[in-house]
Amino acid sequence: MLSCAAGFRARSHIPSLDHADVILERRDEENLVLMREERFGAALTSLNFAARSLSVLAARHEALAEEVLAEELPWLHWLPEHERPQCVRELLADLRAGAETGLLLPFARNLAAWRATAEAWSDPELAQKLQGPFEGNGPELGRPEGDAA
Repeated sequence: MLSCAAGFRARSHIPSLDHADVILERRDEENLVLMREERFGAALTSLNFAARSLSVLAARHEALAEEVLAEELPWLHWLPEHERPQCVRELLADLRAGAETGLLLPFARNLAAWRATAEAWSDPELAQKLQGPFEGNGPELGRPEGDAA
């Protein structure tokens, strides 16, 4: 990908799109990626194919799918064995839905959530605390100050 500052001129970078995507770096906003629709469609089609294929594999050979994903996501082994299949199913479902629709943020969020869960399980003391039991309902909190809505 080519990268350029926010003050880019479209005419000078459009020819670049024939061979690569352009990243528009913005100072106070998230960067943007400019690409030809054909390349974007090809990427989504490829992702959709890979996601469907992996989902079929997971449905027919759950243990093998878990093993394959564990190579890509080494933190999976920190999850208790009974949670790993659920993690794999959820991630693959989100990946398939995202590949089909082009909305990949739910997959990215769920991936981050499962990783955080695995990291919590990696610390036995923390995992024990998070499993409870929990005493009472917690401290009583006063009413927030400020305008009531």
